[in-house]
Amino acid sequence: MFAELLNRLTGAAPEPIDTLDSRRALTALLVRLARSDNHYAATEIIRIDRIISARYGLDKDAAASLRAEAEQLESEAPDTVRFTRAIKDAVPYEDRVGVIEALWEVALADGGRDQEEDALVRLVSNLLGVSDMDSAKARQRVDKRP
Repeated sequence: MFAELLNRLTGAAPEPIDTLDSRRALTALLVRLARSDNHYAATEIIRIDRIISARYGLDKDAAASLRAEAEQLESEAPDTVRFTRAIKDAVPYEDRVGVIEALWEVALADGGRDQEEDALVRLVSNLLGVSDMDSAKARQRVDKRP
């Protein structure tokens, strides 16, 4: 089901992707981050659903459906480097900064910072072309939330 999307993202010349595919790909990054510490916690799943519900204006069922598609896409996607670089070419900068903020939300969902998650957020920020300053500001915004 996602082979065509992955081919478009990771081909020699990545093609722009439509809104639904962009949502799937960006949500797959959230899933990849949540799975990075080998503990895909219920708090992380709930946080992902909340993030994509708010970001895309989805109801609870639609958010869960998108996350389920993203879980499958994430499991089929190539390494994080190729996958993330491909997304960089298909998504505007301001949306990529929003993705980094969402990644921080997931990384901090369980109340603490994990080395694997921290490292993945830093890697993804770099690969998405998001500056260290913008990533740090995104984390600070998330830290300040109740």
